[in-house]
Amino acid sequence: MSKPSTGAQQLIGDFAPKLVDLTDRVLFDDIWERRELSKRDRSLITVAALIALNRPDQLRFHLHRAVENGVTEKELIEAITHLAFYAGWPNAMTAVLIAKGLFSKP
Repeated sequence: MSKPSTGAQQLIGDFAPKLVDLTDRVLFDDIWERRELSKRDRSLITVAALIALNRPDQLRFHLHRAVENGVTEKELIEAITHLAFYAGWPNAMTAVLIAKGLFSKP
């Protein structure tokens, strides 16, 4: 039985197979599974970095992942508000609009 297709495989598998391999094997199968930080903490760190770097495409995915890893929507909104003063107002406004769009859907 083959392993289920990952998000990276679905998005770019035929176009950039090595990048998919590194994403799946190194990032998600190794880095995200290290025990030194909880997945919840990794999610908060990742969301903060993506907001600071203004990476909205990856932020959409990681906001959902953060909720799956135990971060509440309220905590994410608070993190975005806090980051407005450290990562820039425009980055926080972009992030909060993305979060509103994602979390307002039924």
